[in-house]
Amino acid sequence: MLRGIPFELSPELMHILMSMGHGDEIVIADGNFPAASNARRLVRADGLSVPAVLGAVAPFFPLDAYADDHAVIMQTGGEVATPSIWAEFARILTEAEGKKVTLTPIDRFAFYERARQAFAVVATSETAIYANIILKKGVVLP
Repeated sequence: MLRGIPFELSPELMHILMSMGHGDEIVIADGNFPAASNARRLVRADGLSVPAVLGAVAPFFPLDAYADDHAVIMQTGGEVATPSIWAEFARILTEAEGKKVTLTPIDRFAFYERARQAFAVVATSETAIYANIILKKGVVLP
């Protein structure tokens, strides 16, 4: 164990984050997301929620300042109200970035396709629906 690293960041997840470069994307997925069938690299985060993992990742993970869609969520169907967890995602990312972060919703099938191209997928035990997010990595400035 090391000091200052949240327990939500397993050695495998920290290695994934450190291996990613500018423009690479990571998916933090809820328990319903077909993570294994959509992941190039799969990281299990069983027992953890998406906000817990996002909150642990966000302070270490700069979002791509040059992309409008650096925090992408899966658009809901018309019958589902806006999930309250999205406000939590925005709050966590805004706090970590030090400026307002807007989430970009995309179609479910476009989200799956983008997830298949992502550097890695983190599979959590989150039970909230539409609680998936894709983050695009930016650069660490001096």
